Amino acid sequence: MLITHDTRCALDTVVDLVNTAPEDDAAPDGLADVTALADFVRGHDVSDIGVLSEFDLSAVRRIRGRFAGIFAAPDPRAAAHMINELVAAAGTTPRLTDHDGYDWHVHYFAPGASVADHLAADCGMALAFFVVAGEQERLRRCEAPDCRRAFVDLSRNRSRRYCDSRTCGNRLHVAAYRARRKEATG
Repeated sequence: MLITHDTRCALDTVVDLVNTAPEDDAAPDGLADVTALADFVRGHDVSDIGVLSEFDLSAVRRIRGRFAGIFAAPDPRAAAHMINELVAAAGTTPRLTDHDGYDWHVHYFAPGASVADHLAADCGMALAFFVVAGEQERLRRCEAPDCRRAFVDLSRNRSRRYCDSRTCGNRLHVAAYRARRKEATG
């Protein structure tokens, strides 16, 4: 599957957005305030965004939950339904642009769109490409029992199981190794 630069950026953004949500009531929200949202927008080079407000923060948190639902969708039909609703509500307006030193690419958000509509349109379309390509199963959650972070499996054989093999994957492999050694020494 060919993934263009702007689609890859949108995928990275949506994964990071979903992963800002607290995993439980005790965990902090990665988008705790407008400053955190501004940092997120700046860190992901989200363009054409004006002054952010509490309204923007609330709207982005709502679409974050909707994106999380897409990663949990049981099948492509359910994912497509959620993506269609999200993208339609954002008032998607595809247009070609070449800004900030990037070559021609497509923006799906309308000029002057809110940050939530911007994210819903661009990130929603990036996820839509995966459904269209029959690759919805690549939108995953980490299989480590104590981690449910979202990620996009871009491995050739669709075999990635953990959000990060150096942390979650390695931790589980080490635990399994220690359990086998303990059992062997009995």
